[in-house]
Amino acid sequence: MAKRISALNKSYQKGIFGKKDINGVIISEIKDLILYQVAAWPETLNEVGIKLAKYCNLKEYPSLNKAISSSEIVILRKEPLKWWIIGSKIGDFSSEEGSVIDLSHSQTLIRISGDDSSTLLNRHLPIDLRQDSFPLNSVASTAFHHCSVTLWRSKNGYELFLPRAFALSLWEVLLESAAQFGYEIK
Repeated sequence: MAKRISALNKSYQKGIFGKKDINGVIISEIKDLILYQVAAWPETLNEVGIKLAKYCNLKEYPSLNKAISSSEIVILRKEPLKWWIIGSKIGDFSSEEGSVIDLSHSQTLIRISGDDSSTLLNRHLPIDLRQDSFPLNSVASTAFHHCSVTLWRSKNGYELFLPRAFALSLWEVLLESAAQFGYEIK
C-alpha cells in the first residue's frame, strides 16, 4: 500500500499563533481519512439507503444535508443521490443499484473548533452557521475561496472537507484569517 502524505505536510506546524493571550480557534487535520462515496439511481435511492444503513449498523440513513453516526462510522448525505461514508470501507453495490468510489486520497479533512470557529468560517462560507440554522449533524456543499467544499457540523466542531489539490492554498487563507482570533494547530 502506498504511504499517504498529507497535502499540508510541509506547512503543518503545531503551536499557538496570532493573539497569544486568546485562543479562539483550534484547527487540526484529521489524517488517514477513510472516505467512500455511494451514489444511487433515483429509482434505487431508498433501497441503497436501507442497505447502506444496515451495512454501517445504523437504524436509518440520513436525510438530505444531514449526518448520522455511530462510534466508528459516519454517513453524510451531501447530495440528493449521494452519501459519504467516513471511517470504514463499504460493500459493493450492483451497477443497477448504484456505485461506490474510494475518495480517501482526494480530500483533506480539517477540524475547526473553539469559541470563534463559526465567526471564522462565516468570513469565507456563504452559510448561516448559527445553531438554529445549521445545527449538529448538518451537512452542506458550498464554496470556500472559489473552491467547492463540504462542511459537516459534528460533535467535535466543524469538519471541512477540502479537495486535495486546493488544500494548501485554502489552509493558508484559513490560517491568515484565524490569526485575528488567536488559534492553535493541534
